[in-house]
Amino acid sequence: MNGWKLFGKMVAASGLALAVSVPSHAAIFDVTVDGSDAIFLAGRTDITIPDASLPWTTGTHLIRHSGATPEEIKETLPPFISVAAGDVIRAADPAVGGVSFFNGFGAPFFGPGGNGVGGSNLASLDGISGYKGPQGPLVGVFLDGSIPSGGAAPITLDFSGTGIGADFSSLSPLLRQVFYIGNGLTSSSVFQEFIAPTGATRLFLGIPDGFGFGGLPGAYDDNDGSYRVRIGVNEIPNVPEPGTLALLGLGLTGLGFSRRRI
Repeated sequence: MNGWKLFGKMVAASGLALAVSVPSHAAIFDVTVDGSDAIFLAGRTDITIPDASLPWTTGTHLIRHSGATPEEIKETLPPFISVAAGDVIRAADPAVGGVSFFNGFGAPFFGPGGNGVGGSNLASLDGISGYKGPQGPLVGVFLDGSIPSGGAAPITLDFSGTGIGADFSSLSPLLRQVFYIGNGLTSSSVFQEFIAPTGATRLFLGIPDGFGFGGLPGAYDDNDGSYRVRIGVNEIPNVPEPGTLALLGLGLTGLGFSRRRI
């Protein structure tokens, strides 16, 4: 139902969690993804995110820069939407906003497609799988109602050129298995479909990051900016009209600053 354009966001630090519920079998969501939305913190309502000047010492082991960054960004819990097993998820990139991945201010900015340079290979964290594929794209992970604070993580899917790649038509990830979304389209401009697994109640959307985009997850403390994505649940997420895009962009103006990795 194109009339349902909803927004889901979980806010860290304050302990406040805001989420939307699917109002019907088919719905469209406009979601803001921040550069600080760490996909590896999906569902982690059991943690307190420390001040940006401090290392993680409890709850999880995301890594940060050893010294202060110009941005001093705290990681945030990624936004989510409610789903059910078997739901077909599609994503559209309305080209609004951008996220930076480097320490310092200035361009370039990247949308859901990510950096697109080289590859990323990140380890699993606290029961959520690792990520292998393009650098810093929009990714998702399906969760049930529990908090993924530990236990064995699913295998890491390989979205590099030697694995699944990024040009698949359909994907059925497991619970807690991070998967590539990017701009949501195949090379033929056909919507890719992501099928919610048995037990899924939430789809989290965020960014995979680490130093050099490899090893242990982290290095979010110099990620700034944000972008909008349109998510369809059993619905085609048509991109808004240009006038609507301009209005969406107003809220993101000035949020994107780039950085250089230390």
